[in-house]
Amino acid sequence: MKKTAATLLACLLSMVVLAQDITGQWNGVLKVQGTQLRLVFHITKTDAGYSATLDSPDQGVKGIPTTSTTVETGHAPSLKIVIPSIGAGYEGALENDTIITGTFKQMGQSFPLNLSRATIEKEPLIRPQEPKKPYPYNEEEVVFDNPMDGVTLAGTFTYPKTKGTFPAVVLISGSGAQNRDEELMGHKPFLVLADYLTKNGIAVLRFDDRGTAKSTGNFQIATSLDFSKDVESAVKYLQTRKEVNQKKIGLVGHSEGGMIAPMVAARSKEVAFIVLLAGVGISGEQLLLLQQELIAKASGLDEADWQKAQKVNQGAFEIIIQSTQQVELQKDLITYFKQVAQDIPRTGIPEGVTENDLVNMAVSRICTPWMQYFIKYHPAPALEKVKCPVLAINGDKDLQVPAKINLEAIKSALQKGGNKKVTTKELPGLNHLFQEAETGLPTEYATIEQTFSPIALNEIVEWIKIQTK
Repeated sequence: MKKTAATLLACLLSMVVLAQDITGQWNGVLKVQGTQLRLVFHITKTDAGYSATLDSPDQGVKGIPTTSTTVETGHAPSLKIVIPSIGAGYEGALENDTIITGTFKQMGQSFPLNLSRATIEKEPLIRPQEPKKPYPYNEEEVVFDNPMDGVTLAGTFTYPKTKGTFPAVVLISGSGAQNRDEELMGHKPFLVLADYLTKNGIAVLRFDDRGTAKSTGNFQIATSLDFSKDVESAVKYLQTRKEVNQKKIGLVGHSEGGMIAPMVAARSKEVAFIVLLAGVGISGEQLLLLQQELIAKASGLDEADWQKAQKVNQGAFEIIIQSTQQVELQKDLITYFKQVAQDIPRTGIPEGVTENDLVNMAVSRICTPWMQYFIKYHPAPALEKVKCPVLAINGDKDLQVPAKINLEAIKSALQKGGNKKVTTKELPGLNHLFQEAETGLPTEYATIEQTFSPIALNEIVEWIKIQTK
């Protein structure tokens, strides 16, 4: 009798599992080398079956499409979702109507990812350097126009409370869609930098990239050249402010911003000085290949694997450099990636992601206007035209813009153009974000409490003070 009752109970439980409604919102946290990334799947039932989209709230991304959402019923109910646009997929087992245990796969790597119905709040991050209001200086929300491109840019202007006019700088963010604080990996480097500069008597204008946060425009079709026009407009805005000393307006650019600053200074005599933070001195093609090599080595990846990947990228970059027409470029890249895709092992690639998916993803990533411009661009010609004082600093643990080769290239180009007011410094122990770091790997950024090394902050301020006496 007891055996019969147990069997009946098992059958009833099985029926409950089969009756589960999987539609709705499922939340999980992806943990990758110390970084936590919230992911949200939205599953709906259609006449044809199921469909899903993916959000990544910590990256500000919503509605990533999927091509296949499969729900298997029976004794072991399961969920499979294919996300070819990012080369990813998810497979999980339905434990009950509130829990799914599973694995997230992307580009050959697998990570545990359990989903639940419960909303997951972002874990509070310890960022001791972020200033707290009220600030001991004036802060204004501002907007200004780039009439050349019909873009309206929104930002924050900070300046000392004392009377008089002040030297001022425009902060220029690195690659990717950045807000005025250059917010990434749980850090706000430009908030910390602006706070430090303003407390030291320097007015600061920082703004959201076009098409980002409160700024208008289309970020997706913009290049570094377009961003340089936005910076020019920022300089013109500062010239309208009565608090600013018109002869002491400078630019402070980080990463790609350190490439854009010389572009603007080369065109404008109104720029009194520039500071390049991890600025680029070599060609975009060379930088991306070197970056890939250094990060792969520091990550302990198999040398044969990363060298093979680098060879693939090098071939693609060469096609882009030689191209003159967009339509032909896309055709050539599709043909090229189809050839190299045949040598990619299927191990780790999510079920349902086809060879065409991988090819299309590779082409879409490399065929953007920004990437094409960056790969072809060499900073030397612009640097040779810069006549104002220049400070270029890098951390010696920077794996994204390696210090030695870029600082040497920047100094060489400036001196070739006759500029004798050049200071370059390689700061020990600092990574690409100017944090005190162990490895320099990007995966380390979020785990470090420090946002911006005090040593680097002091170097910047003391140099600007000398230029603006």
